[in-house]
Amino acid sequence: MADALLKIEGIHKRFGGLHALNDVGLTINRGEIYGLIGPNGAGKTTLFNVLTGLYQPDEGKFTFNGQDLFRQKPHVVVKAGIARTFQNIRLFGEMTALENVMVGRHVRTKAGALGAILRDRATMAEEKAIRDRARELLNYVGIGNVANERARNLSYGHQRRLEIARALATDPTLLALDEPAAGMNPRETEDLQALMEKVRSSGVTLLLIEHDVKLMMTLCDRIAVLDYGKKIAEGVPQEVKSNPRVIEAYLGAAHA
Repeated sequence: MADALLKIEGIHKRFGGLHALNDVGLTINRGEIYGLIGPNGAGKTTLFNVLTGLYQPDEGKFTFNGQDLFRQKPHVVVKAGIARTFQNIRLFGEMTALENVMVGRHVRTKAGALGAILRDRATMAEEKAIRDRARELLNYVGIGNVANERARNLSYGHQRRLEIARALATDPTLLALDEPAAGMNPRETEDLQALMEKVRSSGVTLLLIEHDVKLMMTLCDRIAVLDYGKKIAEGVPQEVKSNPRVIEAYLGAAHA
């Protein structure tokens, strides 16, 4: 029997008269790569924002690893084990790559404001551990050679990898990636796929939004499809690819 890690039921999210998510439910099993696709405006990023606490859902249920996360704040969601990247890269441009990853580690640190002021032995040891872990993660995602470069000076592909490293610094059980291959050339996309498979092999479950349908069909174990805020299909890639409702959503009724 599959080990359910994340389960949502009956999720609704409204913005005034717009019903952005309408009775959405899905289950993500531990250790899988789960894809979320759909036309522009289908509600994919809205669902990500609900799952990571940026938006508060109007109705529904949301449990993760046995913990009720319905309407919880982002810092609670991160501590529970869900980390994410963003469709539009959000890095601290004037900080180095290393410093960006160190910032991501703060949710797992123990030293508070007093420790930062007093600089006691325990605080210094923890800071060194954070720095060492950040370097490990930069090497892990393949950009250890730019650790001391400012984030704004990195190439687009390196910035994407830096975001993933920063998310991994929170020690997530589930890593949610919002269009990580956007703007990448075929070689970069191929390298990114290898990295995502590497992350999964380390024991992290992946939830992925991506417009590159070919990538999703080869990478994901299961896929859900949203259209106008509703889930219209779910299953293994080949089932989803041949579903008439999915074909209609992407190509129009004439092709269904």
